Amino acid sequence: MNARWAAAFDLLPVKLAAHLGVSAAALLLAILIAVPAVLAMVANPRLRRPVLGLASVIQTIPALALLALFYPLLLVLGTLTQRLAGVGVPALGFLPSLLALAMYALLPLLRGGADGLGSVPPDVLEAADGIGMTRQQRLWQVELPLAATIIIGGLRTAVVWTIGAATLATTIGQASLGDLIFAGLQTEDWTLVLVGCLAAAAVTLLADFALGQVERGVGERRRGRIAAGLGVLLAMAVAALLPALTVPATAERPIVIGAKNFGEQFVLAALIKARLEAAGHTVTVKSGLGSAVVFRALAAGDIDVIVDYSGTLWNGALGRSDVLPREALLPVLERDLKARHGVETIGALGFENAYALAMKRADAQRLGVRTLVDLARVAPRLRLATDLEFQARTEWAALRQSYGLRFAAVRAYAPTQMVKALEIGDADVITAFSSDGRIAADDLVVLTDPRGALPTYDALLLVAPGRSALLAPALRPLVGRIDVETMRAANWQVDRDADKRSPVEAAAWLEGRLRNRD
Repeated sequence: MNARWAAAFDLLPVKLAAHLGVSAAALLLAILIAVPAVLAMVANPRLRRPVLGLASVIQTIPALALLALFYPLLLVLGTLTQRLAGVGVPALGFLPSLLALAMYALLPLLRGGADGLGSVPPDVLEAADGIGMTRQQRLWQVELPLAATIIIGGLRTAVVWTIGAATLATTIGQASLGDLIFAGLQTEDWTLVLVGCLAAAAVTLLADFALGQVERGVGERRRGRIAAGLGVLLAMAVAALLPALTVPATAERPIVIGAKNFGEQFVLAALIKARLEAAGHTVTVKSGLGSAVVFRALAAGDIDVIVDYSGTLWNGALGRSDVLPREALLPVLERDLKARHGVETIGALGFENAYALAMKRADAQRLGVRTLVDLARVAPRLRLATDLEFQARTEWAALRQSYGLRFAAVRAYAPTQMVKALEIGDADVITAFSSDGRIAADDLVVLTDPRGALPTYDALLLVAPGRSALLAPALRPLVGRIDVETMRAANWQVDRDADKRSPVEAAAWLEGRLRNRD
């Protein structure tokens, strides 16, 4: 087994357990909500249409959007409870994933329960009433046995949907098999993608098989088949709990590192993790987060340390649209982040990962494009590929306003796929990042910004309110130490096709370079 497969399988047990855990908890919560709702619908048939209608509306919301919506809602709730009772609500990770996945599982449970109980023949119910059964006796001894196969069918659908949707919980900081899939997609490590996908499919099929055995056992009145199915489900529950039971308890709350959804962030998170662990801290990483989510989580204390970029913070966290020189921007940024959000800046790492627009060198030379002014002239004939969030950022509005950019088509991609779109000819221009090793490797031309529409994007170490004294001693030695050429080289190790390294390996290489300079 090569190193990449070994690394993927090393990550698998913990990610699988977390995936099973959040899926099982969400299904349990959904069942607790669905049972009284189904009983109410059976007792009062007029409730069936509004209850199922509401569940259907929830189901039409894409799972990723539903997961994302719960984060800001819990963040607001946490702020209120902190002010009123002195106790916050965790807005990142398990709780929003639990609530969103439970809502997503409701429709098949409600429909299966209502259809199952509604399928019991009226004459059977009348006979049960005729022999003097109470309502509770009739439910347990007559209705549920007759409706069981339909109810379990709804449960099977809910299980399949929930386990599949749980892979998306990565985007709001919940560990799952989606960690492997998303990380693999962003770094083009198809081993991680394959292991994550196969594991998710295997878990789904196994759970569906177990419930299928229970369903058939109930229909055929075979206790052995029912016991076999329940035994498989019990084994899956134990697998979800086992890592938590075997991890030794520590007095210190783990330090949580947040990372966005591209290779450089994975490398820097691994570098920070190694530094903090060397200082004796217990550390965990939540990766694959969006820019807004990762900063809000930091300000709320759900995450302890991140690397973010000055231009992103200037436009996003502070809501500023003006552009200042670096020497003027950084002091204002540091001051206002602390004043408004309590977030403290340890310092700049030493390189800039600036947004820019880039083209293939041959295309730029053919069209005579060197600057964004030149690009505006030919943009109506070209297709622009952006990363997933660029079109919603103020930088895009600033570029259009400053240069009058109008493209024939604009499409959003994950960062790695964005570069691939340029390579295969599906795009003519992309939003590039100045520390991306693929700029030189793919012979791209970064178009200059003569009107200064874009701010600077220095990489900054940020810590949550009240965490600077704990974390700064281990992290301050990184300040000013990483130049853009070194960061590009580390990023390229993760992004290149041949001899690809994992983010952890690239971080170890980067750490070695830093130590050699001492």
